[in-house]
Amino acid sequence: MIELVRRWGVLIIATASAIAGPAVSQESPRSLAFAQSDQGGYTFDTGVLRGTLCAGGKPQGLVSVVHIPTGTRLDRGAGILSYYRVFTTNKRYGTAAWDWPGASTVLLPDGAVRVSWPSAADRPFEMSALYRWKDPQTLDVETTVRAVEDLSKFETFVASYFDETFPSSFVYVSENPDAQDMPGFMAATKVRGDWQVFPRDPRTLALLNDGRWKIEPYPLTWAVMPYLRFPIGLRRNTTAGLTAVLMAPMSECFAMATPYEGENHYSLYPSLFGRDIKAGETATAHTRLIIATGVSDEQALEFYRQYRRDNLPPRDTTRR
Repeated sequence: MIELVRRWGVLIIATASAIAGPAVSQESPRSLAFAQSDQGGYTFDTGVLRGTLCAGGKPQGLVSVVHIPTGTRLDRGAGILSYYRVFTTNKRYGTAAWDWPGASTVLLPDGAVRVSWPSAADRPFEMSALYRWKDPQTLDVETTVRAVEDLSKFETFVASYFDETFPSSFVYVSENPDAQDMPGFMAATKVRGDWQVFPRDPRTLALLNDGRWKIEPYPLTWAVMPYLRFPIGLRRNTTAGLTAVLMAPMSECFAMATPYEGENHYSLYPSLFGRDIKAGETATAHTRLIIATGVSDEQALEFYRQYRRDNLPPRDTTRR
């Protein structure tokens, strides 16, 4: 059993029984710090997860990730928790953040890694991502943006590409047509469209349709799905009994997107921020990914409930 996290923006690899209460890791952590790689980037081996961050010095997320207890490869392509599209109203900043020039990475004294993108003539903002291990199964990830100019409806579209053994995709909606329009995890089946987006509310649906997704190259037409109940997406590996659970705070994530089951990207994407950021203002958003064994839909939902409980504001004990 593995202890649940207590903060926003976390990558957890855990057994489903961790939901029930306190837990003790069955593995001795090798290190909770990233280590500089001779090939560029930063390696990690916590005893539960092994892989590389920013492989070859490229500002991407986690790649070559293995869940050590089961020997399961987790990622493919551009990896897990990589920074892809970045938008403001009807504007896209390059093709992908991982291709922006001028990015830098630094290994901090506590073993965390910060990836930073400076502002530029065509990018009136600074952006950074902080990756920090909390325990052998838990990686905190925090996205921070500082506006140089006013940013209209700023969006960071974060990409996680899973191994092809995670073909099935689900998102938690308010009215699931597969369950008599009750809240639940809705399957992303092909009949519903090639690329499916689940907005938070009507206002953010309008944001998704403001022209940002029509920009070349690779314009995209979304199939609009029911509204989110909570920003939770699943990908399931039935062979190894693993489920990838991707989630974010409702106030910081305005949509969740995925291709249909079996489509060869095998991906999930939270859309973060979705709001105006004034010049000089700094904004922060978070995500969490859980890879767990034997997870039912109800257990996945309980992960999110615990996520919310862990992050309630502390009580003010100075008042009587």
